Amino acid sequence: MSGPIVLVLRILLTLGLYAFLGWTLWIIWQDIKQTGLRVVARKIPAIRLEVRTRNRAPALRSFSQAEVTLGRDPSCDLQLEDETVSVRHARLSYHHGQWWVEDLDSTNGTSLNKEKLSTAAVLMTGDEIKCGKVRVNVSLNGNTDIQNV
Repeated sequence: MSGPIVLVLRILLTLGLYAFLGWTLWIIWQDIKQTGLRVVARKIPAIRLEVRTRNRAPALRSFSQAEVTLGRDPSCDLQLEDETVSVRHARLSYHHGQWWVEDLDSTNGTSLNKEKLSTAAVLMTGDEIKCGKVRVNVSLNGNTDIQNV
């Protein structure tokens, strides 16, 4: 009589073990899902750019994406229509909690506050980026009252 009882206990123990493992995996999956939602919900602070070119009124643009390319190419996020600007001139990128600017090996170079860029540099509100003869003023206050892209 003890043989059938031991068999039933083994089956119950096996079912309990599988139930525990299933519950544990479900909890881990829920945690991973919540973490993914938090990462997706993380906001990139907006960057406002005021573009000043010769013979044109200043144009304001606001971006809330992690990377903004500047250049003459129509595929650039901020198209600068000036012959002194390279096709893909500069890149603004948000990482490590800050906005950065870097030159993309442009012909006429990129300047930040009248100093030529040789490596990526951190941007602050009030900075002036110069691509060829085009000046771009930076505002990082996150105000998105202007045209969003």
